[in-house]
Amino acid sequence: MTEDLITQIDGKAARLRLNRLKALHALTTAMCEAAIDALMAWREDLSVEAVLIDHAEGRGFCAGGDIRMLAESGAGDGVNAREFFHTEYRLNHLLFTYAKPTVAFMDGITMGGGVGLSLPCQYRVATEHTRFAMPETGIGLFPDVGGGWYLSRLPGRTGQFLALTGARIDGAECMALGLATHYLPSESLEAVKAKIAENPQEIESILKEASVEPPEARIKENLEKIDRLFASDKYEDILAALEEDSSEWAQKELETLRTKSPQTCKVSLYLLWQGAQQTDFADEMRVEYRVGAHVVQRHDFLEGVRAVIVDKDNDPQWNPATPEEVSDHLIDQIFAPLSPDEEWTPLRL
Repeated sequence: MTEDLITQIDGKAARLRLNRLKALHALTTAMCEAAIDALMAWREDLSVEAVLIDHAEGRGFCAGGDIRMLAESGAGDGVNAREFFHTEYRLNHLLFTYAKPTVAFMDGITMGGGVGLSLPCQYRVATEHTRFAMPETGIGLFPDVGGGWYLSRLPGRTGQFLALTGARIDGAECMALGLATHYLPSESLEAVKAKIAENPQEIESILKEASVEPPEARIKENLEKIDRLFASDKYEDILAALEEDSSEWAQKELETLRTKSPQTCKVSLYLLWQGAQQTDFADEMRVEYRVGAHVVQRHDFLEGVRAVIVDKDNDPQWNPATPEEVSDHLIDQIFAPLSPDEEWTPLRL
């Protein structure tokens, strides 16, 4: 158990409540383990008819994972980092395959690990406070926790756009892209949770009744540009398309991409290409674990964390420094299978 995660039963619903306020509820290995233990127990508990996932107090829903720990481990033997990924991905897969209704309340920052908690859920509630992103390419990581599966299934090329740029989108945009199933005013959430706890069989109607019309989704006006300029699965082609487009939007996105790790931008594109072809979420998690196990000990992740999180100079020195220097051989190495005893495995359910 850990006090960073509150597990409780309210009426006929069980609740996972992230409670690591000072870190914007970023996940630790202990939090993932506690969540798995609770979900496994509730699976067999006939008095639990639904599971609600939210944060206990303060800002954010979940800002991601314990990045500092990952970098410290990656700089050494990587054991703790691999343990975190293995446990977190088991939690992601458990939620994806969970038989009872699950509801995630994406009220606030929903990034990285928070995306991995919310997107497997049957119901995903966005609010005016939702800020959704997969910003990993900015620290030499990649959109994991199922990113290869979810982002590759978004309309057009929006998944590739979000994966490469790390763009933050709001609750209305989450609704427009299908990342959220409902849009509620944040002030109504506590009453809605209480109603669901009282009558989980009516989740659908409770959420529908509390829903409001979201504002116009800003991303809609850029969908044509996203589909056209991010059309290729080859990173150099995307950069060339943006360079040839003189519009303010294209130049802004090009400037953004130039701050990202070329290595992990190529990893992300390949991950989404491969993810679109997966038919089993466990297979997706297995691939992402291989990539995570390799990337966490590579230069770009350690340098990205140094530049963005530790020293905060925001001037990472990527290596390889250019997309052209990131060879297909390097990408193959990052996606290479692990030895049989090191591969990721789902929980035995």
